[in-house]
Amino acid sequence: MSQETSAQSPESDTEHTPTRISGRSAQRAATWFNWGNIVAMAIPLPLAIFWAGMSMLVYALNKHHPNPKVGHYTQWAAYRFYAVAGTTVAVGAFAPPSINFYLILWAISALIVVPWSLYDLYRIKQDTWEDTFTDPPESFEDN
Repeated sequence: MSQETSAQSPESDTEHTPTRISGRSAQRAATWFNWGNIVAMAIPLPLAIFWAGMSMLVYALNKHHPNPKVGHYTQWAAYRFYAVAGTTVAVGAFAPPSINFYLILWAISALIVVPWSLYDLYRIKQDTWEDTFTDPPESFEDN
């Protein structure tokens, strides 16, 4: 009986192995918001509207990523998109009902967002991405 009680079961092991997040995975996560911005500016009417909603999910997933660089790049991509989108909505609300005005507004928005997003993608590619290790979350059963 003493042999049975001295052997520990895997469930009673209190040491947790850290979770490894590869640098490549973190780098890919950092690019998502910028790629979304570029695609949304390519075809503005349906995609920009969908991206405005989807971008909130991408932001929420990546802002608090274990690798802080992912959050940094995501936050700056979000600043750009939301600033341009908010300005476009405010200007468009008082715009004359002319398709040419809205096309010019879209072109100006694309000229701001797309080059900046491409530059950010270049910076992400040039950055050094190392593996990140995190502790797994504590479960309720441990308490």
